[in-house]
Amino acid sequence: MCLAIPAQVVELRDNDNALVDLAGVKKEISLALVEGVVVGDYVIVHVGYALNRLDPVEAEKTLKLFAEMGELMQGDDDTTLH
Repeated sequence: MCLAIPAQVVELRDNDNALVDLAGVKKEISLALVEGVVVGDYVIVHVGYALNRLDPVEAEKTLKLFAEMGELMQGDDDTTLH
């Protein structure tokens, strides 16, 4: 299974790279596959690459759902993620 997650661009860097933030976790990614990204944009990130830009409202909805799923998983002692 593959998972691509929305992250907000917080800094543009040299060589088509950017620093993104996902719930306080910062990671450097490549913007080589996406044009016109600016600080503040949300991008879909998979394996260290931005795949496309994402509407900010949709990004916030998705991040909220991930947070809710995390809360549910923490409350269930019998749940194991594989």
